[in-house]
Amino acid sequence: MSPTPERSVDAESVRREILDESSGSEPYVLRDARVRGMLRLDGAEIRRAVRFEACRFDETLSLEGATTLAVAVVGCTLPGLRASTTQFSGRLDLRRSVIGERDGTESAVDLVHADIAGGVRLDGAHLVAPGRTALEGGGLVARGGVFCEDGFHAEGEVGFPGAELPGGLWMRGARITVGAADARAFHGDAVKASNVRLQGLRADGRIRLRGAQVDDLVSLRDAELTGSGSSVMCVGMRTEALDLQFAQPPTGGVNLRNAHASRLQDDPRTWPTTLGLDGFTYDWLGETAGTRREDVTNRLAWLRHQPVYAPQPYEQLASYYRRSGHEDEARRVLLVRERRRRATLGSAGRAWGWLLEATVGYGYRPWIAGIWLAVLTLLGSVVFAAHTPVPNKKGEGAPFNPIAYALDLMVPFGGLGQRDGWHWDERAVQGLAYGLIAVGWILTTTVVAGVTRTLSRN
Repeated sequence: MSPTPERSVDAESVRREILDESSGSEPYVLRDARVRGMLRLDGAEIRRAVRFEACRFDETLSLEGATTLAVAVVGCTLPGLRASTTQFSGRLDLRRSVIGERDGTESAVDLVHADIAGGVRLDGAHLVAPGRTALEGGGLVARGGVFCEDGFHAEGEVGFPGAELPGGLWMRGARITVGAADARAFHGDAVKASNVRLQGLRADGRIRLRGAQVDDLVSLRDAELTGSGSSVMCVGMRTEALDLQFAQPPTGGVNLRNAHASRLQDDPRTWPTTLGLDGFTYDWLGETAGTRREDVTNRLAWLRHQPVYAPQPYEQLASYYRRSGHEDEARRVLLVRERRRRATLGSAGRAWGWLLEATVGYGYRPWIAGIWLAVLTLLGSVVFAAHTPVPNKKGEGAPFNPIAYALDLMVPFGGLGQRDGWHWDERAVQGLAYGLIAVGWILTTTVVAGVTRTLSRN
């Protein structure tokens, strides 16, 4: 709470003192005072630093279009701050101030297209604009960064769409309340920043970073997000590192479609129910388990959080494992991809898919075909050895060998000189021979199809 003002001053007299050129560059400082009336400095050229401490303003402080040095409104109470298109050659310091009105119609703080060389300090501030925008920073340029920490609380949306923040956005431990799970709590679409630090953020609405460009880190570590729909919207975002180790699973989904993060750190315990991963690319993934096998299992479960099947997330994960030198894990991911794809096909496609998996594992397990070949060759040789074949041309050809004969039937190309030299009077045995020929063609076709698909995609 601000202390009780000790004196009352008129806003117009304050304005005259601030603009008094005879004061030179000496800072203007006002403490423990009530400012009556609206302090309007729109378009003014302010050649001295201005500082208000523990003051109470009856009306909005307006600096729209002004050119000024540093401005500090510290520990004050005021209905609003208007500073759109203002040029600050120093910083804007609003620490511990209470700004806004519950029954107002405008935003609490308006910094639209302001240019601030020294950054913005809102640590410990309380912005009051329920149902409206608490902090309006669209197009803001803050070279020294924006700091909303140490108990910062906004009742209303905090927005920086299209802002340029070379010094970063720091909202660690901040709180945003908008009163509706489907409302926007944080609006950072197309923001350009060195960092976006939202660690420990508590927000009861949605977080948007659509198309954001972040040089270093976007962090939502330990954040508590209860927005509905997409609790976090990061479609098309680009960042060097992304930390999604939430304090608890977000109430809504996390949408990362067409985003890119060179490094992703997350936690299976706080994955949301729905993940938008189609088009999401990355170069490194944090480990989710103590062993690689468990990690792959977890990552496959991660992909199942997609609301609908999409092939790209599986191909991206397989590519990551392959680049890391883990070829077996990559093949496992691609095999699961084919299983998920099969579920989307018609009955004929599913049947062909089942056959591809049973015979060659979609080309990722071609050794299965070898097992089938060995088992059927053994079966055929046992049956053929128990019966007497009839030579097609007596006295010609190689002696009968049941193993070679069974293998010759199974392999549709080349030949071991057995298949064309013998036949069977027994109908059942001859039927087995025909069956082995048919199975041989099926195995060969599926092996070629599966391996060709693998080679062409890899």
